[in-house]
Amino acid sequence: QVQLVESGGGLVQAGESLRLSCLASESIFSINTMGWYRQVPGKQRELVASITSGGSTNYAASLQGRFAISRGNAKNTVDLQMDNLKPEDTGVYYCNARRAWGSAWVEYWGQGTQVTVSS
Repeated sequence: QVQLVESGGGLVQAGESLRLSCLASESIFSINTMGWYRQVPGKQRELVASITSGGSTNYAASLQGRFAISRGNAKNTVDLQMDNLKPEDTGVYYCNARRAWGSAWVEYWGQGTQVTVSS
């Protein structure tokens, strides 16, 4: 069981930046993929960015260039740097961990952190 705790959300104005952090209960190098997802009311949760244990990153096409995922200084943190934020970035941001379990995948989710961008 991997426990994930997000932090860093808040209220900012359009054009400002935020840095989210996800603290995992174990080393992220033991987890196949760490990711950030977001959800706005009435819409499905969508992938923002992910990073594998090998360091490969993946981004939602519309967000690449403004958002950057990275491993934190500690071995069990993953950060999401969000620059030039827009009102449409408003939502709840969730940290996700995916681990291979035999031929299946097991996923874990944090409780989410609210990001609100005002115009």
